[in-house]
Amino acid sequence: MEQMTLEEKIGQMVVGCAKHVGGGGTTKGINENNTEATRHKLLSIHMPAYYDSVIKGISTVMISYSSWNGIKMHANHQLITVTNTTSLQGFVISDWQGIDRITSPPHANYTYSILASVNAGIDMVMLPYNYTEFIDGLTMLVKNKFVPMSRIDDAVQRILREHRELAREAVRKSLVLLKNGGDQPLLPLAKKASKILVAGTHAHDLGNQCGGWTIQWQGQSGNNLTSGTTSGVRNTVDPTTEVVFIENPESKYVKNNNFSYAIVVVGEPPYAETNGDSLNLTLPAPGPSIITNVCGSVKCVVVLVTGRPVVIEPYLAQIDALVAAWLPGPRCC
Repeated sequence: MEQMTLEEKIGQMVVGCAKHVGGGGTTKGINENNTEATRHKLLSIHMPAYYDSVIKGISTVMISYSSWNGIKMHANHQLITVTNTTSLQGFVISDWQGIDRITSPPHANYTYSILASVNAGIDMVMLPYNYTEFIDGLTMLVKNKFVPMSRIDDAVQRILREHRELAREAVRKSLVLLKNGGDQPLLPLAKKASKILVAGTHAHDLGNQCGGWTIQWQGQSGNNLTSGTTSGVRNTVDPTTEVVFIENPESKYVKNNNFSYAIVVVGEPPYAETNGDSLNLTLPAPGPSIITNVCGSVKCVVVLVTGRPVVIEPYLAQIDALVAAWLPGPRCC
């Protein structure tokens, strides 16, 4: 059997989202309002687009904040079940703090909101802040048999469709090579080298490599809330090769330690939306000084971890090879 290309795999595996189910026809067209309609009217006028999306292969649907005849969509088992039984191969997602708004005022009875939404058929809950409260509440409800374990198994089965090797391949093929030496290319790097320096703010920081809208809304630097390491170099090079990691080494240290070459991974801190606004798109400190100290002292490849293009031209003369990695996440290495 002929092996599929990455593009063919992505064509089958990229997850889209149809939203927001049940959000049409609200009274006076007001956002997050109530839709007063018979079941036939709702399904025939406001639902066909979602049916078509599911039939054509959409993998997720997101529920609306709105209500149908006074019942919040996030707690509407009848509507969500209709959505879930139209050949949906993926899963149902809540909107941002959607289950909180089942009650009025929002979050007035969070245990009830968890119970109603999960039993209604929501598989994944969007929690921007206190996710531990949800975990604790759902755990209690399952242990006391208010939420059957079969409902949890069903939701998990729908969600866990990640293909890690495909993700690794996608990361590799999304890398952009911006420079590779001149007459003597540095890349690909030699796996069998006496000693390699790995440096930079993003070289051993999975939070930085994931960016915003991941660990939390704005993202979070560090490895405290994530598992694994961002440095796959040791697992790739020859076992006899010594790998040294120093985030921000001095130039003198680099010059005096006989490194075969250096890998410098720098970039932007995690951000989302307005917090990422930049008037100059320059590389944040200490990225420039790390590049200067390392690449001015030994052959180096610089890997940029950013959510957008940044100004790198002032440092190009010192850099032997340059790769834009964007935000590769946990499948980076």
